[in-house]
Amino acid sequence: MNRLILLITPLLILCGCSNRQKTKPTYFEDIDTTCFTVSDTTISKQRNEMIAKELDYYLDRHNVRDEGFDMVIRYAEDGDSTQAFYLPKGKAAARNLMNWHHGRRQGKGVTTDHLGRLIVGMFNADTLVSGIRMDEKGIYAGMMNSAMEACGHGSYRSVDGSFYEGHWQHDQREGFGFSISANHLKAGQWLRDTFRGERMHYTSERIYGIDISRYQHEIGRRRYPIDWANLRITNMGKRISSQRVDGDANYPVSFVYIKSTQGSTITNQYYGSDYQNARKQNIRTGAYHFFTVGKDAKEQAHFFLKNTQFKKGDLPPMLDIEPTDAMIQKGGGAKKMFSDIRTWLNMVERATHTRPLLYVNQRFINTYIDMAPDLKEKYLFWIARYGEYKPDVRLALWQLSDCGRVSGIKGDVDLNVFNGYQIHWDDFLSEETIK
Repeated sequence: MNRLILLITPLLILCGCSNRQKTKPTYFEDIDTTCFTVSDTTISKQRNEMIAKELDYYLDRHNVRDEGFDMVIRYAEDGDSTQAFYLPKGKAAARNLMNWHHGRRQGKGVTTDHLGRLIVGMFNADTLVSGIRMDEKGIYAGMMNSAMEACGHGSYRSVDGSFYEGHWQHDQREGFGFSISANHLKAGQWLRDTFRGERMHYTSERIYGIDISRYQHEIGRRRYPIDWANLRITNMGKRISSQRVDGDANYPVSFVYIKSTQGSTITNQYYGSDYQNARKQNIRTGAYHFFTVGKDAKEQAHFFLKNTQFKKGDLPPMLDIEPTDAMIQKGGGAKKMFSDIRTWLNMVERATHTRPLLYVNQRFINTYIDMAPDLKEKYLFWIARYGEYKPDVRLALWQLSDCGRVSGIKGDVDLNVFNGYQIHWDDFLSEETIK
């Protein structure tokens, strides 16, 4: 609150003098505009460091082809430039320094809205069109509508150091924008003040892969081979807008994960031949185990290790976790499930000397993963979330479609994209694969 008083005091003095005939004309450049910023000195050093790490992570994983990259890089290099841009400069007319109900304000002025928030802005025909708006939580700088709401392009910088720049509608984030805080950087689409996710642009620069099981060989009663020499991704699936694809989809398959086992009794009869054929085509290959909640985790790990091949350069083993709420409860609850998952992971990691991946869906992340912070800290995640919006967590792989099309494979195929570009893929292959 003390900081807010310091923000408002110069303007209260300005307003109080506005109706004195002999008062020297006041200019906005006469006001110390640093009072309209949230100083970094008011934010803890630790929080600043956390925000900087989030920014570094985003910039490391994106490039100029990604939506919003230019906005984020500008913030990284110059900080917040919107407050200086939207703060009116020049002579302040006395008639604009009060919230009149009659008359017409034109030019630079000071007012308050119905919530009592102080606004320094630009008026046109008695309507506020843009400016700086302050309250005890932070400062908005940008375009406004006739109701003095944030509307159009603008930014909001909170007293805790978090920042948003992008599009607004009726005082809510709406459309494209990016926010950064000590916890996370989000760049993508917003709907009614809620972040929907990043909308990825699909180009040949990205690293694509597939995951398969017996269902890529069996459709009904018919069986089909896979033409491993001619695999190309030709369609991203019905949930992916054609506008997000650079030209026609025609991408190589850079990696494949093949189901090996399920529980402690089920094997994929096609695993061995698919594994050998993929390696012959120099496609990076990994194996996964479908985890059965409530079944002995040690037996499942032994079963996977016994029936799976691990050769130098293979992708890390993956544990596929897809239980329903009812399955988790029947298997002893979430605590028991995570204990069993840790058992499987530790056994497989000791045997292969490689850290496994965890495959989960977005609902599992939202509902359960916070119960196991150690897993979030140690392991890389592969997340299934179908549609336009990339999952809003750090991840290694994203399964974006369950109905993609791949030449050489009959029927629908799960499509995946690596979280990064070639330089990050090279690092992943160097650090995470079977040695």
